Amino acid sequence: MQLFLDTADISQITARVEGGLVDGVTTNPSLIAKSGADIIERIAEICAVVPGPVSAEVVATGFEGMLEEGRRLRTIADNVVVKLPLTTDGLKACRTFADEGIPTNVTLCFSLNQALLAAKAGATFVSPFVGRIDDMGGDGLGLLEAIREVYDQYGYETGILAASLRSVTHVEMAARIGCDAATLPPGIFDALVTHPLTDSGLKAFLEDWKKTGRNGLSQG
Repeated sequence: MQLFLDTADISQITARVEGGLVDGVTTNPSLIAKSGADIIERIAEICAVVPGPVSAEVVATGFEGMLEEGRRLRTIADNVVVKLPLTTDGLKACRTFADEGIPTNVTLCFSLNQALLAAKAGATFVSPFVGRIDDMGGDGLGLLEAIREVYDQYGYETGILAASLRSVTHVEMAARIGCDAATLPPGIFDALVTHPLTDSGLKAFLEDWKKTGRNGLSQG
């Protein structure tokens, strides 16, 4: 499963890509607005440090506007994925971009029917919002399972990009379900590596090593 960072903060991204564990980045108008950056400039900065897919979202709500903005976003870098809302016009734009060979991420997916339409429109990724579905009293992880089942049953190639993940458990379950990717806030991404038994075990090992009187692995 690919792991994406869900942020437009270039410092947060740069600090994490060096480890080779970040496969891509997802952004949206809200994240860009919070960063205070110009959208074109910020996407270019992100693409320069992230070799994988970088989702950049259109803000137009009409078909023609989506096409214009999506094509402009694609001129920024070859790894830009045009992010489109799961609306009628968004799906029409998705189909057009698919025919043109432009990768897309259809976002704001909250139902299996929507995910089915995104796949039929040729989306590269569909982004079900797990946490927001849970907030509404639904079953976000259950939706991921349903989409995986239907995509496998009919051979759809659209990747399931689990979004709005609120915990490391969400990430674990998305991986077990078979999602193709998950996008995480930096805090949750960092939390994947932590476990109290790892910390306590390392502490014990180091304390035992100090008792030998050696400095590092040298004999001195």
